[in-house]
Amino acid sequence: MTLPENLDEFKTLVEIIARLRAPDGCPWDRRQTHSSLRESFLQECYEVLAVLDKGDVLKLREELGDVLLHIIFQVQIATESGEFTLADVLNAINKKLIHRHPHVFGSAEVKDAAEVAHNWEALKQEEKGREKSILSSVPEHMPALGYSQEIQHRVAEVGFDWEDDSGVIDKLTEEVKEFNQAEDQQQKEEEYGDLMFTLANIARRQNIDLESALREANRKFFKRFTYMEEVCQQRGVNLSDLSFDEQNALWEEAKKRT
Repeated sequence: MTLPENLDEFKTLVEIIARLRAPDGCPWDRRQTHSSLRESFLQECYEVLAVLDKGDVLKLREELGDVLLHIIFQVQIATESGEFTLADVLNAINKKLIHRHPHVFGSAEVKDAAEVAHNWEALKQEEKGREKSILSSVPEHMPALGYSQEIQHRVAEVGFDWEDDSGVIDKLTEEVKEFNQAEDQQQKEEEYGDLMFTLANIARRQNIDLESALREANRKFFKRFTYMEEVCQQRGVNLSDLSFDEQNALWEEAKKRT
């Protein structure tokens, strides 16, 4: 069997995927469908986010390759079933990029990146038709925090936003008060949702990516807590046997050491 050549070319990847899906190809690859690849596709996207957070360029190269594999795999499945081809995908994205950058491929002028973003949303709405909500294209299966930040960004683009940060900070104080006054579990959950929604709004206004910030907080907590566990093991004590004050002192030690 002749091995694929020119491994640094895009068409080679396309040919490899087609070969894997061929009648005499790989049984596992031939069994896959659009839906069966869904979870692993999502996992690969999360792995890209993880290496972006770490700033590991070599690992990013690898993870982007895995995502590209999934994209070509989905296109191959669609091609086989007559749904669309790679040419259709490329044609659509190229048209979209040209249309949404009239300041580059046309005569439009913009003063800054903020105006570019505003125009992008307006052009997107133009493409999708005025009868649809500007929120309808935000994937509902996004993580809830990311979804919250994105829909708030969308409405801010059409002017539905606080004039300054003080207004949203006041809103946060109000939501904390309402959460504390909640009388039952259902009301607590509702008020907690409002509280998180407001926090997402603050993050958006401060140009903080909420998902990235929370992932970093999780990573920091993980690192500090595992330090506590290691110290307890070295000292021959059980973490659960320590008093809260002793655990807290160990936590402060972990903050200094990690």
